Amino acid sequence: MPKVSRDTTTQGGDYGAVVDRSEEFGDYTVDFLTFREDVDHRPLLKGLPDDRCQCPHWGYVFRGELTFHYSDHDETYHEGDAFYAPAGHIPVHTEPGSEYLQISPSDELRRTSEVIMKNFQSLREQG
Repeated sequence: MPKVSRDTTTQGGDYGAVVDRSEEFGDYTVDFLTFREDVDHRPLLKGLPDDRCQCPHWGYVFRGELTFHYSDHDETYHEGDAFYAPAGHIPVHTEPGSEYLQISPSDELRRTSEVIMKNFQSLREQG
């Protein structure tokens, strides 16, 4: 059975505000995420259907807190919480220093990440 830790991942990167350490296991991707800054994903998700993340995630918060906006409510996850975020959410707040594990279907994550990275690059170029 495959396994991975934050230290043994082979994918991801350091994006300044976020460090993403990841590994793909067939149909699923495991991400270890560390947020150095509060990141509102609304501008990063522009161009996806309804400008919302279309990838479901299962996760566990090691440290800090994160808030996801859903069409009818906001949900805040704290240290020690396991969570499920269905498609159609928007991460709107991540406390600096937050660390969490996220498991996602690889195909959906890849499509979402392509849009996020394109928007991230565009925002960086705008200054």
